[in-house]
This record gives sequence, C-alpha cells and structure tokens, in this order.
Amino acid sequence: MNLHIQHGRLIDPANDIDARMDLFISAGKVVARGQAPAGFVAERVLDASGKFVLPGLVDLAVCLPSPTGAARAHNANASRIESEMCAALSGGVTRMVCAPHGGQTPAQTQMKVHELGAMTVDLKGEVVAQMRSMHQAGCFAFTHADTPIYDTAIILSAMQYAKTFDYALWLRAQDPWLSRTGVMASGAYATRLGLVGIPVEAEVIALQTLLALQRSTGVRLHIRQLSCAESISLVRSAKKAGMPVTCDVDANHVHLTDVDIGFYDTNFRLDPPLRGQRDREAIRTALADGTIDGICSAHTMMSQQDKQGAFAQAQPGSTGLELLLSLTLKWAQDTRVPMLDAMARVTSGPGAVLAATSPGSVGAGQLGLGAAADLCILDPEDYWQVTQNALLSESKFTPFLGMELPGRVHVCLLDGRVVWEKST
Repeated sequence: MNLHIQHGRLIDPANDIDARMDLFISAGKVVARGQAPAGFVAERVLDASGKFVLPGLVDLAVCLPSPTGAARAHNANASRIESEMCAALSGGVTRMVCAPHGGQTPAQTQMKVHELGAMTVDLKGEVVAQMRSMHQAGCFAFTHADTPIYDTAIILSAMQYAKTFDYALWLRAQDPWLSRTGVMASGAYATRLGLVGIPVEAEVIALQTLLALQRSTGVRLHIRQLSCAESISLVRSAKKAGMPVTCDVDANHVHLTDVDIGFYDTNFRLDPPLRGQRDREAIRTALADGTIDGICSAHTMMSQQDKQGAFAQAQPGSTGLELLLSLTLKWAQDTRVPMLDAMARVTSGPGAVLAATSPGSVGAGQLGLGAAADLCILDPEDYWQVTQNALLSESKFTPFLGMELPGRVHVCLLDGRVVWEKST
C-alpha cells in the first residue's frame, strides 16, 4: 500500500531531522520525505497535523508471560501474549527485546521480537549454556535475566565463549550476596519503613567485576537497567576508554525515587529498586549527554496475587509498554531536553544497541530512505490519566497509576501497515 503522512512534525534522531515534513511509504518502506516521488499515488492519506511522526520505539527490556506447562493452556497463553503486543503497539513500540521465558512468541504476532538466549543452563548458573546452538535457533545475544550469578568463574567462561563467536552478553549488575534479602534501596527511608535495603554497592561491585572481566576478554557487553550514580560514572569511563559497552535504564528510574514508595505501596516494588534523588538526577544527566543509550519499559507481567500483601512479600515489577513513550516525553518536558535528543533514547539509541548485536535489526529506530516503515503518530497534547481501565495490558500494576501523562499514539504502522489506531 502507498501511504502519504502529511502535515506532521517528523522527528527522526538517526537522520537528525526535526521538521514539519511529509512522509511517503510504499511496499512497507520509506520512499521519500518532503516531496512525493515521481508517479506516486497514495492509496491512503494520514493527516498528522499538530502531531509528531516518530520511528517505532525499540524497547530493550520486556518480559513476556511465561508459558504454562499444560498443552491445553497454549491458546490462553498465546492470547495473553497477543494482548501485550496490542498494548505495545498502542504505545508506539514496534520492536522489543525479550528475556528468556521458556516459550516461543506466537508466529501470528505482528510485533518484531528479538529473543535473548539463556547464558546458563539453569537458574543456578552453574553451567554455561550452548550459546552457538541457541544463536543458530534465533537468539541474538545472551543473558541471565534478573537472576544474579554467584560464581564469577561462570561469568568469565560465558564471556570467553561469547567472544569466540562474537556474541554479546546483556547482563544486570547485581551482587547476589548484597541484594538477596533486600526489597528496596538502602537509606534513611528504608530504615524508617523497617524494610531490608539493597545498598548501592550491590550494583557497583557487580558492575566493576563485569567491566574487569570485559577488559580481559573483549566481549561486547550491554548493561541492563542501571540505577545509581556510581554505576553511571563507571560506564561513562568505560566508554571513554573505548570499551565495547552500552547500557540502558528503565523509565521508572527516570522519574521516581525511593521516597515515592509512600506507605508500602507495592506498585513501587521494583527490581532494581528505586534509589535517591542524586541517582535520579545522574540518570537524567546521563540520558541527556548520551552516556545511557536507551530508556526501556522493563515491562513485566504482574498478577493481583503478585502484588497483594506486604511490600516485602510482593513480587518486583511493573507494566510499562504503554507508558514508555509518554514517560519519555514527560522527561523531555520536565528537563527541557530537545525533543530530538529525547526521542533518540527510545528510537535510534536502542536501535543502535540492537543493530550492533543483531545484524537483522540494522535500521531499527529510524526512518531513513529505504528503511522499514515502522512508525507512530503521536499527539503530544493528548493528555491521559493512567488507570487500570486505560491500560490494554493484562498487567495493570504501575507506580504511575492515577498520574496524568502527556502524549497518546493515534496511529502505529509496522512495515507500512496500519496495525493500531486510537478509537475516537
């Protein structure tokens, strides 16, 4: 189909474009910007007056529903995954990276999904997995998800294996001993609430170890979900030294701190935990200067049972697919970061991280000529209140419930096809 998107403000950080500019799409690709190519006849015209036209968002951290063991539940599980895909498209997310969850993404899904492989054969982390066979099966990089590995020798072996075949590792910096009993960030507020804290050192010591092992192996390393100022400083130094390292942060930590937990609100039970204002400001600064490559949703399916009861017993995690774009827009507005730079953190920045480790994703997060027409049309003035009814995801738990956020996606395209339209 030939599509003409007219009168929109095209924001394409990868190509340094922020201007009112029409976009022309044919056969699922961007074929022209500004002026229609010779002989182009639009089969549909989308009016983007007063709206942003953005590359589809690239979400670097999504945890899809874990499949049930019973074969009879297959259709139900596939339906749950499809509901999350619909939620993603409604938030402008067209490409996502998923942690290992033991199942497969349904073939009929419209989303572009990149699956990480498990770095070890089980959660104990005692044996390095056969990465080569998993890579041949479609896993583009490897991780241990959010479960810390106790044996540093296993991490070193995994790095050596990955380096041999030029695979990348996507790892969380999390010391297992310092973090195993904590439920929120250490500090005065944790003491006041009587909750066991997780010190900053749990992330910093683990990150120092990962970077030291990276120096000895040369493996490509992506650090997932940084949360504190000291860690950001370490990554900044590593990048300046030319080490092949990238990183991301989840949207919750861009806006919130530990005191926002209030009176044991389990919606704020997150992993990594929310930290202090100094850490939040360091995250914002690192996003603005490009030290942090991307903002992710850290979307995790949560049930009522997961979040009910005492704060310490609640499962960590929150929904985020539908919030990622609005929260990025709010960060830009709050800090007066240029829109081109802000949108880079959810489009071209994570797109570049993905492209460096997954050749099939080259061109993700941008709208250059010939690129896949994965994009969304956003009304930045369309404010909405985050309520459980407003969320399409089956998971309704987020720290932002009740908050009014800027920006709603009105149209989302995938390979030039309209796959989401906001109802009037």
